[in-house]
Amino acid sequence: MAKVGGDTVLQSEVLEDLSDAVNYQRWLADLVRPHLGDEPLEIGSGIGDYAALWLPGVKHITVTEGDEQRLKALHERFTGDSRVTVRELLLPVTVHGSHSAIVALNVWEHIDEQVEALRSARDLLRPGGAVVLIVPAFEFAMSKFDREIGHVRRYTTASMRSALTEAGLEPGEVRYVNPVGLMSWFVMCKLLRQRPKNGPLLRIYDRFVVPALRKAEQGRKPPFGQSVFAVAYKR
Repeated sequence: MAKVGGDTVLQSEVLEDLSDAVNYQRWLADLVRPHLGDEPLEIGSGIGDYAALWLPGVKHITVTEGDEQRLKALHERFTGDSRVTVRELLLPVTVHGSHSAIVALNVWEHIDEQVEALRSARDLLRPGGAVVLIVPAFEFAMSKFDREIGHVRRYTTASMRSALTEAGLEPGEVRYVNPVGLMSWFVMCKLLRQRPKNGPLLRIYDRFVVPALRKAEQGRKPPFGQSVFAVAYKR
């Protein structure tokens, strides 16, 4: 994972407590999938849920973590699978690589040195490779919970494009995802100071609302959203 702050135990609990959000995970995984190429590397793989969804469509994937317990969970999950390499990784780094894509879902908002980390991601790519990010959107939605799990910023499409360009990457698709999710987050986490967790409300939202939102966004670019989805290329 990247070098992050915040309560790492709470971060792990959140990963486990949102396991009911199956359709939401698949939505994000499918957004990323067309940009993976044959040998992607995921930054901050958590417990490996997204990597497991991508694995059937790639030749090889490298999953990474900086947290000891999550790294152990990745080793246990993918042991014996020759298509998966598990490694410890903290950004920024000075190493180079030739991966087809560097992918990170809800990671970059934790990183103080975001541009330096993007440069590290660029250096891990082959020419023409892609950096693919999903990050939370809009500072006005920054909640106590955000800060507890180590979020140091939330993004707009403009601030994301600026960081990518400063890092020497060529921005491609940069857009908002899930407007309803932003409103839900603002009410539940910012105003009511609740934490997202498994339960009947999450299951109902995931089963009925998420598929409708996903269908509604096809071919459209919402003016705002819960997340920024960004793809940028190594020149």
